Amino acid sequence: MLYIMLTEENQVAHEEAKAPRKVDADGNVRAQEYADGAGRRGFRPGMLPLRAMKMQWTLTDFLDMDARFVFKMKRQEDAACAGVDMETNVARDFQQALRQTAFQQCRVGYLYGTFTDDNKVKVKCLYEPPQRGTAVDVELLEDPREDTVEKLAALLGLRRVGWIFGHPPREEGFHFASPEVFMAAEQQLEAAGGIGDTPFVTIKVTCNAEGLASVEGFQVSKQCMEMVAEGALEIGENPGDCAVNETFTAIVEGKEAKEVNNNFFLINVAISQYEADDMVYSFPVANREELGTTQGQPDLRAQIESAGKQGWCVAQNLTLTRSLSLTLNPKP
Repeated sequence: MLYIMLTEENQVAHEEAKAPRKVDADGNVRAQEYADGAGRRGFRPGMLPLRAMKMQWTLTDFLDMDARFVFKMKRQEDAACAGVDMETNVARDFQQALRQTAFQQCRVGYLYGTFTDDNKVKVKCLYEPPQRGTAVDVELLEDPREDTVEKLAALLGLRRVGWIFGHPPREEGFHFASPEVFMAAEQQLEAAGGIGDTPFVTIKVTCNAEGLASVEGFQVSKQCMEMVAEGALEIGENPGDCAVNETFTAIVEGKEAKEVNNNFFLINVAISQYEADDMVYSFPVANREELGTTQGQPDLRAQIESAGKQGWCVAQNLTLTRSLSLTLNPKP
């Protein structure tokens, strides 16, 4: 009489013997893994089969379910933001930081101000978080003062109303790289509390071949916000396009597209400039040490003297500063 003992090793071998076979890229025949088959049997790539979701489906159920993963790309003509009033010193100072690297290093900052009743943005000051920029992108570093910035802004009656980024010159028609599209969408989602209208704006600063700076305002479309929120978009190999996640379908001009050009998501926002009469713009911006900008006692003295010449007391001056830098951490 023969007895067969099943151990974990030979049981696995037995199960693999029953599994479907496939030929890999090297020409070797191997057992097909569960994920290989499940991906093809799933309702969509990365999803369970229909019967694993529920036992009975009608055609209407199927079509409704499928429609949730299909985006028919449509351009949004009008932005939710009616326009941006940008404080002149804030715009000039950010451009100056970019010129310190000859516009060869990317940089970002957060804009603080107010939203008006007519859906405009009024920018009053700037905060640049700790960052490490290259000619291609920016790595945002951990910021131990992030919560403090938001609290101070609220005490000053301000809120985050946008973000600003600068980059080296790019080829004509290439406005946003895909990480910048994601950043704009995520910031708008946070400001709107979901997929909805918000004046939250993105300001882009660069220069042309002649070295002249350009400052442009944008928003991304609500469809872009929805696709980012749903995970339908990914950062692909081509920086000028967003890749479409394999679970989703994007229809561009009646055809399925694996990538969507970033310009499809962008809406222009008009910018005008003004000079604030209740702000002092002399204290150095924080987190620019790598650009050679530091904060010290002479800077503090200059800030106080500047306010004194305008008839303000020291207490007023300590709260009315360009970039929140002085109220954050004045250095002796």
